[in-house]
Amino acid sequence: MPASPPDTFSLSAMKVALLHDQCTIAWHHETPAVRPSVTGWERAVTEQHLANFELWHAEDTARTPQASDHEIARTKRFIDDANQRRNDLTEQCDVLLLEFLSRQNLPARGAELHSESPGLILDRLSILSLKLFHTREEIDRPGAPPGHAARNEERLRILAEQRDDLAAALDRLWQQVLNGERSFKLYRQLKMYNDPALNPAVYRPGSGS
Repeated sequence: MPASPPDTFSLSAMKVALLHDQCTIAWHHETPAVRPSVTGWERAVTEQHLANFELWHAEDTARTPQASDHEIARTKRFIDDANQRRNDLTEQCDVLLLEFLSRQNLPARGAELHSESPGLILDRLSILSLKLFHTREEIDRPGAPPGHAARNEERLRILAEQRDDLAAALDRLWQQVLNGERSFKLYRQLKMYNDPALNPAVYRPGSGS
């Protein structure tokens, strides 16, 4: 597990968004992977984004009109595994942040609880990076029907605004936590479908749910 951030660490949504965008562009031109030189907090964020990157393209593959039932089933299993990894890494980001905060005696006891953790916001920022990249692709798509580029330019404007708003909200939340004004908890996803002990279709085949 990556180490928690150093005591001088400062969470920056702008830096996270830039990291997401750099990885998204690079992974469309090379085998998607996290470089061995990436460590600590940055590695956790990058691995979480990689899970979303793989999920995005697997979801596209599953919707290929010519895909066979076997290919769809195989892709669905990959999607389940990748989604579990995505959720685990989202939680890991929160664990690392809380470890860092605990060294500062934070979050402050009695501070107002924020219902969405930074890790969950990072997950949303990751997905927005992918949406922005693929929307730009659609704007420049050769042979697209009339009006396609214009519709996607409007879509791009909306997505960019949404990411700016979300990034600002993350920075504001983090500063409020550092100031002792707000707190957050680690919210476990507790997914059931991937747990053979909790999914009746697995532990009791043929019985349904």
